[in-house]
Amino acid sequence: MRPSARCLAQALASTRSHSVSFIGLGRMGSPMAYNLFSKTLVENEGSARFVVCDARTAVSEAFAADFAKQFPGTQVDIANSPEEALMASQTIITMLPSTPHVRAVYVESGGILPALHKLPKEAVHATLCIDSTTLDVETARVVSSDISKIGARLVDAPVSGGVAGAKAGTLSFLVGGTKTAFELATPTLERMGKNIIYCGGSGAGLAAKICNNLVLGVQQIVVSEAMLLGQKLGLEPKVLASVINSSTGACWASSVNNPVPGAVPDKSPPCERDYDGGFATRLMLKDMGLAINIAETTKTPLPLGTAANEIYAEVIEDDPDAAEKDFSAVHRYLRLLKNKDV
Repeated sequence: MRPSARCLAQALASTRSHSVSFIGLGRMGSPMAYNLFSKTLVENEGSARFVVCDARTAVSEAFAADFAKQFPGTQVDIANSPEEALMASQTIITMLPSTPHVRAVYVESGGILPALHKLPKEAVHATLCIDSTTLDVETARVVSSDISKIGARLVDAPVSGGVAGAKAGTLSFLVGGTKTAFELATPTLERMGKNIIYCGGSGAGLAAKICNNLVLGVQQIVVSEAMLLGQKLGLEPKVLASVINSSTGACWASSVNNPVPGAVPDKSPPCERDYDGGFATRLMLKDMGLAINIAETTKTPLPLGTAANEIYAEVIEDDPDAAEKDFSAVHRYLRLLKNKDV
């Protein structure tokens, strides 16, 4: 005899309510998942179940093995699809590269939305999705609407703080969604970040993130220009950075992510590792594109944003390997630039 919907819901609730799934184990997702899982273990005195899912199975396997080594006796299950991750947990966090990946994970076959239709109503209503991807606002709102129509909840919760913030658990989460969904998501977000900021309804978190990264993208270029000019004028990078960071030019792009090796000896910016391990230039180019697209829709002038977008595109065109380097590698591009007008 097939179990009734109520019996099935009770069976799912007994496992899903104690389980958290994390989808997307990239540069940001992996340390975010580690902090979430480890702090959940502590807060629940070891009583928790974890599931990971990534398009690269080897990455999921490596994460699960590493976590088990650091927390013996703890099992991290591997889901082969977003549907499996959804079936296993009532709280699902997604950290994906961009809009197409969000559509694939949430909407397409084997994704979260189709899977929700297979669950009993009680299980659907208990489901909370947190998407920390930076994507276009309209797509986020459409996906959120589709999920809420079924009876589940979703918040857009993009982050600020970079890879260093993800590892340290000090990220800022910019959250959009209903107040109820925000309140439900807050305990989970607090295990991965320091500042949890409610920005408004669906898409508001993404709008705030796009505006923030517009500022960041422009700042990183002008800091690179200033550091290059200062060196040409005979200033030591460490001295110039100290002046900027204690004066009106102070910003994260200089004080933390300074693009010149040795300029901020108390930090370890990507430039110290040949620009490896930071926020990829291709992702900054994507975010600048998001800002430009929404600016066109709202008829908002972005002269500096448009210029910055063109420069990041040139960085990648000039050196395709720079696409995966931290976006502060724009300094190297400018330093090597010859006979070309930026």
